[in-house]
Amino acid sequence: MHRFTLIVLMALAVESAADEFRTWTTSSGRRSDVRLKLIDQTDVVVRLQREDNGKIISLPKTGLSREDRQYVKTLSETPTSATAAAGDAAASGRNTDWSQWRGANRDGISSETGLLDAWPSSGPPLLWNITGLGEGYSTPSVSDGEVFVLGTRGSEELLFCLSLSDGSIKWTCGMGQKAGGGGYPGPRGTPTVDGQWIYAIGSDGTLACIDRKSGDMKWRKNFKQDFSGQHGHWDYAESPLIDDDKLICTPGGPKGTMVALNKNSGAVIWSGSAAELGGGYTTASYASPIVAQFGGARQYIAFLHGGVVGFDSKTGQGLCHYDAPANWTANCSTPVVADGAVFAASGYGTGGGKATVRGSGTRWNVNEDYFVKEFQNHHGGFVLVDGFLYGTNDSVLLCVDWKTGNVRWKKRSVGKGSTSFADGHLYVRSEQGDVALVKASPEDYVEVGKFSQPDRSDKNAWPHPVISNGKLLLRDQDRMLCYDIKAPR
Repeated sequence: MHRFTLIVLMALAVESAADEFRTWTTSSGRRSDVRLKLIDQTDVVVRLQREDNGKIISLPKTGLSREDRQYVKTLSETPTSATAAAGDAAASGRNTDWSQWRGANRDGISSETGLLDAWPSSGPPLLWNITGLGEGYSTPSVSDGEVFVLGTRGSEELLFCLSLSDGSIKWTCGMGQKAGGGGYPGPRGTPTVDGQWIYAIGSDGTLACIDRKSGDMKWRKNFKQDFSGQHGHWDYAESPLIDDDKLICTPGGPKGTMVALNKNSGAVIWSGSAAELGGGYTTASYASPIVAQFGGARQYIAFLHGGVVGFDSKTGQGLCHYDAPANWTANCSTPVVADGAVFAASGYGTGGGKATVRGSGTRWNVNEDYFVKEFQNHHGGFVLVDGFLYGTNDSVLLCVDWKTGNVRWKKRSVGKGSTSFADGHLYVRSEQGDVALVKASPEDYVEVGKFSQPDRSDKNAWPHPVISNGKLLLRDQDRMLCYDIKAPR
């Protein structure tokens, strides 16, 4: 059969499939009550139409089951025009950047595909290994061939812009003074990339908007000076959230527990307080905020000193709180939200719990579904994949059923560390430097690769692994390493 004819037939088949209503499944395993069909998609979102009433709903791709993500991917990547069939179309341009803390959707999940499904004993090929970043625990972000990370020179904290191809430094921008960090000096937040602008928070509470082309600073705020911010023993460790025209962050304090700023100017849109909720919610902890939809209402979720707090996205009013996952020392890991519920966890003997959030307006109820004492996740984070949570406690990697809280398995793996996900696998980085590649399966622990990072510093390897554009990035104090994890074609 002629190539042009064959591909046109493929295109017609895909168009027919896209016209079909079907049952969809979320990443937590929940099946839709009605059938829906795909009508549009972006790099991160699908738009589905209900069969019963024709209403359109939008869902993040990471909120879909693995099978549904593959279905959507097939539709997006199959040629659907004569131009594409002739081979003249450009590449699909699917975004595989890691443009902020924990990736594009702040959930530790990369959209990357076509990665190595096993590693040799020496690990994947090392592309580059650079020094010059100074002190700090900042996890990098990646966008359009550039890497952004916070570090230090002397007593100053800096934002570094590196080339993804070879790790060379393109520019630096001064952020503020290096704070003591309670014995762990240097910045620890991840820069957020939003088009032309980079937003970053230093350990002393300096918040800056920086031009990604020139490295020039557009505007700057300071949490303590501008918002009377209050933080815990280890200074600030936050990564800013961009939501449309707003920048969301948590200086802490009774007046500006969370604030929304105009991302273009830094002007205050609203300043929200959690003081009326009681407890110790007004003190900033060390986790970064996320966006959540509960009952059609948009909230910003922050894990503060006293617990998880939901703030109204329009006014900044504190709406609800969930305290069980909090300890009174340091709450560090970013919560996960799915199916109208939030899961949060912390270390220091505490554990993790899931709670369902229901309500409307200013009246909200939080009901705990379960609590897993063993899930004592310090600051390595956790991922929700196809209905199962994966993350480490102080000694083992655990797999927990999202619906029930039952521990499906636990394994030593590389011990306490941080966890990211891409292309069916967990990337688990030990705080001692080992990195494991593990199949994301609730059936059993299956390790398909492990290596030890060379040229280790004498500090804990706390920055999370970053998977982007076929590469694995590891930050270790003054050093950053870049590995090739793309499977050969």
